[in-house]
Amino acid sequence: MLSSADIVAAALKGGGHPNSSDMSWREGLDCLVDAFNREAALNAFGEQHLSAVLADKLTSRFAIDDWHARHPEIAEQQIDRPVFGLGLPRTGSTALGVILGQDPGRRVLRTWEARQPCPPPEAATQYMDARIATAQAELDALLAADPSLGAMIPMSADAATECLILTSMDFRSKEFAAFGRIDSYNAWLLDCDMGPTYRFHKRALQLLQWRCPPNRWFLRTPAHTPFLPALDEVYPDARFVMTHREASKVIPSNMTFVLALTRAFTDERDLKAMARHMVDFWEQALRRLVAFRDDGNDHRFFDIDFADFQNDPLHEIERLYEWLGEPLTDEAEQRMRAWWAAQATERQSAAKIDFAELGIPLEELRSRFAFYNDRYVR
Repeated sequence: MLSSADIVAAALKGGGHPNSSDMSWREGLDCLVDAFNREAALNAFGEQHLSAVLADKLTSRFAIDDWHARHPEIAEQQIDRPVFGLGLPRTGSTALGVILGQDPGRRVLRTWEARQPCPPPEAATQYMDARIATAQAELDALLAADPSLGAMIPMSADAATECLILTSMDFRSKEFAAFGRIDSYNAWLLDCDMGPTYRFHKRALQLLQWRCPPNRWFLRTPAHTPFLPALDEVYPDARFVMTHREASKVIPSNMTFVLALTRAFTDERDLKAMARHMVDFWEQALRRLVAFRDDGNDHRFFDIDFADFQNDPLHEIERLYEWLGEPLTDEAEQRMRAWWAAQATERQSAAKIDFAELGIPLEELRSRFAFYNDRYVR
């Protein structure tokens, strides 16, 4: 059984000092631990591994709080007009983030610094930081355990990763679905106050850019989708890039990905129940996003179709930069083209789960997502 008390004790041994005026992480941790214990059917390895993961998350949280306490000038860092990538999962957002990260004038959240943000990165040593090799070794071990993951998503320690790694340090994050079925936690997540999480998210970005510009952030995760009012409170000048794909193609692809991630941690997986919960979650997330767009915010969104991006990514990037009013330099374009060309030899279609195994009629899925597909999907 997981124990919140044991996780907190392990994190405190890491040397960080929690901010007693901001304990927002506690509610999420307790809810998460309860859900894992009651619903996820973790095996022995899953319990041991997840306990260590959660302690590491909290250790990083305490360390970020500690750096801010010792260096109050970090809070003076401005996060100006960040661009957030969002939408359904499995719509090309990962590749979009990585390709935008090829622009030396743009800042992305890199895997190694998201996993170990302290001490904060420095411009002079950011490409030789020892944490890069550590993160890459962890990714290599993950791929060695399940090579199919490499066909589903580009994975590299120095590439752009998702914001859910930062939000997981406040224990309000979809990242934890990668470890097992936690329906009660996901229901709580949709209804909880995400304001403290995005305020912490901003403090993390301030720390990361403090000694390591540039400061033109592109940040991404599909998990931002249901929480835009809370995000907007913290980042009122944010702009959004939304990637689109027909929902009946997204759900089997995402289920295949989730099953691959959870395989090592649980021996009991109810595929139909997991699929039903996934559909419920993302339908609600998209309805919230559409409502946010319709509430006077549609002009802040740039839309990219999955097929268009796959067929000609640089054309979509050029359109995006024009919309942003930012220059796409020759160096950035050359690096983007080189990365996409290099990936062409590695990209492959991962085997997807048969739609019939999900237990959700295709007609039902199309009906439930018609409000989205009819408006945004070609």
